Amino acid sequence: MAVTLDGRYGVDPQVAIRPEPFGALCYHYGNRRLSFLRSPELLDVVRRLDEAPSLAEALREAGVAEARWPSFVKALATLEDSEMVHGR
Repeated sequence: MAVTLDGRYGVDPQVAIRPEPFGALCYHYGNRRLSFLRSPELLDVVRRLDEAPSLAEALREAGVAEARWPSFVKALATLEDSEMVHGR
């Protein structure tokens, strides 16, 4: 499934997120995958996903400039591929 700005996403319940100075470590207890969030801004967006009505709104709430949104969509697609986040 393609990640879109108007899509609704959430963090998988089996994922633990550990904040780090560079962003965060995400561990999925179900598939045992480890992913890195390589910026604190991406961590902020991921934390907002469960409550935001869309990815675009999560990006706005996190203060991410619209010019940078494509890179965040790409990062979220990678997280979706590894089952860290999913559509809701």
